[in-house]
Amino acid sequence: MVALRPNIVEFARGRVRQGALPILLILAALAAVGSARLIAQIGGERGIAPIASNGDFEVGGIRVEATGDTAEEAREAGWAMAQRKGWELLWAQSHGGEKAPALADGTIDSMVSAIVIENEQLGPRRYIATLGVIFDRAHAGELLGMTGERARSAPLLVVPVLYSGGAESLYETRTPWQRAWAEYKTGASSIDYVRPNGAGSDSLLLTAGQIDRRSRGWWRSILDQFGAADVIMPLARLERQWPGGPVRGTFTARYGPDNTYLGGFSMTASDEAHLPQMLAQAITRLDEIYSGALAAGTLRPDSSLVVEQPIDQALIDKIVATIAPPPAGQTTETTARTTSTTSIATASPSAAASFTVQFVTPDAASVDAGLGSVRGAAGVQGAAITSVAIGGTSVMRVTFAGDIDALRAALQARGWQVQQGAGALSIRR
Repeated sequence: MVALRPNIVEFARGRVRQGALPILLILAALAAVGSARLIAQIGGERGIAPIASNGDFEVGGIRVEATGDTAEEAREAGWAMAQRKGWELLWAQSHGGEKAPALADGTIDSMVSAIVIENEQLGPRRYIATLGVIFDRAHAGELLGMTGERARSAPLLVVPVLYSGGAESLYETRTPWQRAWAEYKTGASSIDYVRPNGAGSDSLLLTAGQIDRRSRGWWRSILDQFGAADVIMPLARLERQWPGGPVRGTFTARYGPDNTYLGGFSMTASDEAHLPQMLAQAITRLDEIYSGALAAGTLRPDSSLVVEQPIDQALIDKIVATIAPPPAGQTTETTARTTSTTSIATASPSAAASFTVQFVTPDAASVDAGLGSVRGAAGVQGAAITSVAIGGTSVMRVTFAGDIDALRAALQARGWQVQQGAGALSIRR
């Protein structure tokens, strides 16, 4: 190979003399593009950071039309009208379509934390707008009868794949489907959504082809990166009838490493301007599907994604049996000290300790369910309720063969979200 290099150089020189300089320029450009592509794989604007969500109630799509002596008075009248309509819609949603009780405008205004302007037209004395109203959960929840704690799912990683124009995409570019999920307010949902923003290494770890993989080891690695227990795949397929015309969307709810089907539906937007509104409504319906599956017990963490570390008591006993007794020539004091040290060392691996565990109990059934789940965790020798608070947080005392860190891992293996405090744990679904 070394002997051939002069000939190659001479050949290249000859080609340059014959007017082949563009070929060398193309080769140099390709080399430069190759290094740029490595950077482009994780660079650029690939995703949209999700908004912070709380437990407030939001009612959107409220159409109002009001008038006033000035533009500002017309806007204030329109906002007051939107608040009244929002309260009526919120009550109907939470009470199966019942008519809302009449409340004073001041009472409704005290419950409203924000007005979302979806679209507005402001004239000298007229105001036309489509608004959203956000009600503070602490104030509105008391009147709605929703002051208690809500049971939520384990953390679920969201992989929103979009099929459009014959291509599938996730974080390769900023898509309207990923934007809709980033703007979705998850605080009022029973699903604990984990929404990546697609920046940095997210676009390499999560791709559209990832949902077809079945490897549990690969899924464990990804879920650990995002602190999730399982994965859900809300899929959207958009078909445009003609440029500027209707957009038909087919939406599918799937979950788990096996890409299991839960449900689906279709919707149509009249044009591109109404596409964001259709996608927002689609997410609301998908959330209902996932919430229904959670209530039915279908949507639960896959046990194959959790690696449990059970306590092998037989191995512990075998190690203890290999510990030799102290030599007979030792003094009584030394023998006593050695025996005491050996007893502590041999008893600590299998010693049982009691820990306080707090868990959310929105109803009576959740008390028995939580107690049974904790008792079934590896290493738990017993669990008993010490304080019951229906609609709040109950407390149990757990006897466990190990330390508090091992108990935390055992409960996480059962699908619980665990927070560790000073000698106590707090768990929730």
